Amino acid sequence: MLSEKTVEIVKSTVPVLVEYGTTITSTFYKRMFKNHPELLNYFNQANQRKGSQPTALANTVIAAGKHIDNLAAIIPVVKQIAHKHRALGIRPEHYPIVGENLLAAIKEVLGDAATDEIIAAWGEAYGEIANAFIGVEAEMYREASKQVGGWADFKAFTVINKVQESDIITSFYLKPSDGKSIPNFLPGQYITVRLRIPGETYKHNRHYSISNAPGKDYFRISVKRENEHEPAGIVSNYLHDHVHIGNVIDISAPAGDFVLNFEEEEPVAFISGGVGITPLFSMFESLVQKESNRDITFIQAAKNKNVLALNDSIKELVNQVGNAKAYTVLEEVDENTPCDHIGYINQAFLENIISRDTICYVCGPVPFMKAVVGILRNMGISEENIRFEFFGPKMELAQ
Repeated sequence: MLSEKTVEIVKSTVPVLVEYGTTITSTFYKRMFKNHPELLNYFNQANQRKGSQPTALANTVIAAGKHIDNLAAIIPVVKQIAHKHRALGIRPEHYPIVGENLLAAIKEVLGDAATDEIIAAWGEAYGEIANAFIGVEAEMYREASKQVGGWADFKAFTVINKVQESDIITSFYLKPSDGKSIPNFLPGQYITVRLRIPGETYKHNRHYSISNAPGKDYFRISVKRENEHEPAGIVSNYLHDHVHIGNVIDISAPAGDFVLNFEEEEPVAFISGGVGITPLFSMFESLVQKESNRDITFIQAAKNKNVLALNDSIKELVNQVGNAKAYTVLEEVDENTPCDHIGYINQAFLENIISRDTICYVCGPVPFMKAVVGILRNMGISEENIRFEFFGPKMELAQ
């Protein structure tokens, strides 16, 4: 339990963290990786370069500071991050390293303004925050390892099939190399691929949504080749070019809290942009397999037909039930490309096909997410009925 004085000091520094938070966390990562380069085996270096990881950490630290006297208020955020930590193999012994370098970064950026009293207060606060993460993650490790077919950390899986879904998306079908069963998972969850890539000093980890429904004896991930920015995605390109049927890769047990709620009965809409289709397809397939009576709407948006993945599979699922409809949205079309809407998803389009009581699951790139979530809010769909996920560190969408 923190003293009233410590809580007061921490809360008083929140405005400073709002102003300097990303500078502090960027400094922290540089310092930590210099002092402990072995931790590069856990972190996505692309997110470091883009600045999304430091921003995400800054948002978390600020939230913790605001609620330091009631950390239970941020447990949903803690759990969301803890899922990724468990999937990456983060352990309790890593937290003191993080704390030491975070406090040093605060001192380096703020200089004399970060008095000994402030650093001591944040040291105590960090201990409380770390304990919250460690406790949640310990339970997640137990849950992952105790279920049938489960395991902790990473396990070898063999690629049993490789299917090109579009010009830029390829699916990999994975089964345990030891011949054992796989654990059950919730539709929408992801697994983490860990690769040793020739010429690279450190391991590379990436989270990929499972793109099939539970109940099969394999996991399927559908991976987009990331070539849009420099440098190109090292993991996605390695998977596409060098991982083939019969190869073995290490993955962690399913994780994530962006999952389908089977208890609800309201109409449901899945709104996907690009490779964001992967967790939503798993959810849709799961409802069809369970013969759900819910009204289902599946909306798939893509740049053009050449990058449209799993579209035929969506149509097959629609044909299996009488309560589902699918719509395709393309930015670019030709005379031989059937679609339901040309351009970007807009409010008029959505208002014609989903009602205000619909529960909406949305996944895609950040600009897509911001646009669609904003439209849904404008339509009057309640906040609790808008569930979203996108790839990379979780960052707040514009309210």
